[in-house]
Amino acid sequence: MSDETLPFLGQVADDFLVIRVLVSPRASRAAVGPVVGDRIKLSVKAPPVDGKANQAVVALIAEALGVPKAQVSVVAGTTGKRKSLRIEGVGTAALLRLIGR
Repeated sequence: MSDETLPFLGQVADDFLVIRVLVSPRASRAAVGPVVGDRIKLSVKAPPVDGKANQAVVALIAEALGVPKAQVSVVAGTTGKRKSLRIEGVGTAALLRLIGR
């Protein structure tokens, strides 16, 4: 699949993915999706204070994909809404199922 088809994919390797996300902190409920432009929208209840939203993002993606939190990390955008996440041990098929594609 090309980058035009999956613009939120930053990097794909045999053992990890890097995805681009748009985080909406202080949401009424935690949710994954929809795709907004070149990013997957993630809604988390946590406020963007002291890294709490980042922790909630990691926990949300880990739970949704069925991987340990240690396999998900914020690799860019730690202080902004636009972030890049590295997810180890997950293929593109699992990510596509998650977002309904």
